[in-house]
Amino acid sequence: MHPRPDPVGPGQESVWDYPRPPSAEVTPRHVVVELGGRVVADTVRAVRVCETSHPPVYYVPREDVADGVLERAAGSSWCEWKGAATYWDVVVDGRRSAAAGWSYEDPTPGYEHLRGAVAFYPSRVDRATVDGEEVRPQAGGFYGGWITDEVTGPFKGDPGTLGW
Repeated sequence: MHPRPDPVGPGQESVWDYPRPPSAEVTPRHVVVELGGRVVADTVRAVRVCETSHPPVYYVPREDVADGVLERAAGSSWCEWKGAATYWDVVVDGRRSAAAGWSYEDPTPGYEHLRGAVAFYPSRVDRATVDGEEVRPQAGGFYGGWITDEVTGPFKGDPGTLGW
């Protein structure tokens, strides 16, 4: 059973209006990710992925990720829509944030523009922003949604949401 969506105010959108399967569109929003006092990703051409019940996820083109900060992490997972995910550690000046990012190196048809772009877990980096607004991480540890004031929930990942 799905929950009742939170009220939507001016300039907001409900994650319950997002599609399933998810949309994936290039956005001109300014996306920045920082770790250890260093900008590890900075782009105005991220791919914004929106899926029912999830806050948006921003995938940064590999060319807009700082050189040398990504190291292949152990493990993988499978998305029924996008395919096999590859995980990445983010390493800055000897500080390692394990599995702080993920990518689809060979995405399924319809998601080809995600190829090689990296999404970052806001909970595993020091700071992530969209147009200067600090992002709040999606609960639960597995999902990497970016919660900003423009999106309303409730969001998958909180206790009791597994069946959504």
